Amino acid sequence: MKLTLSKKILSLFFLSLAFTILFSFFFIHFLYSKLYLESIEESIVYQGKRTAAHYHFGELSEDIIEKIQWYNVVSEYEIVVVDQLDDLSSYFPYQVNYENLVDSSDRKILDKGSYVVKKGYVEEFNREILGAIFPIRGKDSLIGFIYIYVPLAAIQDVFKESLPLLIAAGAGFFIILFLLINRVWSSLFSPLRKLQGLAANVSHGDFSGRVETTRSDEIGELAVAFNTMSSSLEAQEERKREFTSNLAHEMRTPLTYISGYTHALKQISDDNDSDAANYLNTIEKETARLSKLINDLTDLNHLQEGLFTVEREPIVVAQLLVDTIDLFRIHLAARSIQLHLDIEEDLIILGDPNRIQQVFYNTIDNAVKYVSDGGAIQIGLHEIAAVVRYEVQNEGLTISKEDLSRMGERFFRTDKARTRTTGGTGLGLSIVKEIVRLHDGVFTMDSDPTSGTIVTIDLPMFTEEE
Repeated sequence: MKLTLSKKILSLFFLSLAFTILFSFFFIHFLYSKLYLESIEESIVYQGKRTAAHYHFGELSEDIIEKIQWYNVVSEYEIVVVDQLDDLSSYFPYQVNYENLVDSSDRKILDKGSYVVKKGYVEEFNREILGAIFPIRGKDSLIGFIYIYVPLAAIQDVFKESLPLLIAAGAGFFIILFLLINRVWSSLFSPLRKLQGLAANVSHGDFSGRVETTRSDEIGELAVAFNTMSSSLEAQEERKREFTSNLAHEMRTPLTYISGYTHALKQISDDNDSDAANYLNTIEKETARLSKLINDLTDLNHLQEGLFTVEREPIVVAQLLVDTIDLFRIHLAARSIQLHLDIEEDLIILGDPNRIQQVFYNTIDNAVKYVSDGGAIQIGLHEIAAVVRYEVQNEGLTISKEDLSRMGERFFRTDKARTRTTGGTGLGLSIVKEIVRLHDGVFTMDSDPTSGTIVTIDLPMFTEEE
């Protein structure tokens, strides 16, 4: 799965949070095991050695046992004194970690005069205990054994007083961390989102957007670079439009002369000269095509520069669409193209009738040009979620995804050989997209081998408030 930058930072935050909680757990466990348990063990060993050493080389008399038992009363530890190691089970009849208190290896260690530390869970106490068995040595041999043990407090009991402080400190830390990350998040991604939106506008030919920033960090440098790029592209686009506008203006007059002279020559030419007639017809057709290209280019420039005024009025789009379709009836019949209509009546939008009809004409014209003879074209007009959706679909040439992203660019055509068998200037859809934009609509286009190519245009419906 591809992660965005925001998701990566969010993941880093949660990983840091999880690591901090895990670290806190291990740290508390470390304090419990190192400070509490080790201090208890050291105390037990100290008291056991001291007690055993006090009766070193003595006799384990009743008086000594009573003193040890008295110490058991005043001490925080439980102390058991026995003459024989086997008697220990009578005073401590419990298993530690479900095993006997003393095993064979412990006996060997005790016989050598060393003590044995015993730690584990005692089911009857429902908790762990920590203790140690100390041998009491007489003059010639061991005269007894002292077993000192203490039930251990649970970790939550050990940190009972400090736990609320730890929780409060942890909560404060995470609140501060959240506020800092939220501040950084907003500071980092707010300009990036704006840059993303403006970059999308640039990809659609709108170079007017700028990012206002006073930052001097990498984000600020990126914003300055974007503004510089947008200004450069806007200047280039302006020069391109000025050039095409001047070119169209300069070509109008000679094309008018060529068209006029061609028509005059056809009137006076010899009807028997078929070659001359063919040449004149070709010149006339190409002149008409160039004239249409110049008119389309001029219209597109004016639309993009906002020179055309959109005269908005309520339009019954169903009737306007049917009137436009009637212009293609003869051509459709000549090529045996089937036309399927699914049109809802009484749909009204607010717009310029001439421009909306131009949208209908250009899209239907494209569908007719690229559908196979005997093929089918579907045209639909429906109300969907407070918009009027107009769709044109044909079963002709499938457009690749690479070409779909470029549909609507000036002079872009799907026939890579640039043949003129389909006619057209490559400006029709560019004009459609600009008209739809001026009417606050949405233009989309899709194509696949199964359903063919479909153009979808959504236009806002007319409401009484308007």
